[in-house]
Amino acid sequence: METPVNVAVIYYSATGSVFKLAKAAATEAEKAGARVRLRKVRELAPDEAIATSEGWSEHVATTQHIMEAALDDLEWADVILLGSPTRFGLPAAQLKQFIDTTGPLWGQGRLVDKIGSSFTSTATAHGGQESTILAMNNTYYHWGCIIVPPGYADPIQFQAGNPYGASHISDNGAIPPGELELAAVQFQTRRAIEIAEILRRGRDT
Repeated sequence: METPVNVAVIYYSATGSVFKLAKAAATEAEKAGARVRLRKVRELAPDEAIATSEGWSEHVATTQHIMEAALDDLEWADVILLGSPTRFGLPAAQLKQFIDTTGPLWGQGRLVDKIGSSFTSTATAHGGQESTILAMNNTYYHWGCIIVPPGYADPIQFQAGNPYGASHISDNGAIPPGELELAAVQFQTRRAIEIAEILRRGRDT
């Protein structure tokens, strides 16, 4: 019996849009037979800042049960899915801070040949979705991962329209991801797992 693929979905979310995408990815990975770790990165913002936003404080409270990401989650994974809202066309500082702790794994080559893919959410249309995904993917280059984008490899992508990775326009958290965005991240997840399985079979022959 083939060993299941290990999938780590590691994300940062302030008002919940990226969390919903991450949760959909994790659920889809489980349906595909993978072993899954859904992990949030540590919040860096002070409590006073979080308290100024009802959506932010509510999201923090409702996701207290989600474990924080650790380096072991990356080493364990065959597939790494990173998710972040955009901050001026870049990933959020919270995700970047976690990435900056990965030097020991990088230095030992522990992340080489893993599958990597990224997704995002922005407040506005054209609000940096592609540049944020590309910035997250820069990390995969340095880790030596194999980047697997969704491309236009499924009909859903001609509706979702982002070959770089699943993305969503939240209107500052007012609009949650809909069926289209969730279907896009689900396809992206399945594709990443399928490529991981193909690579594994190639190594075993």
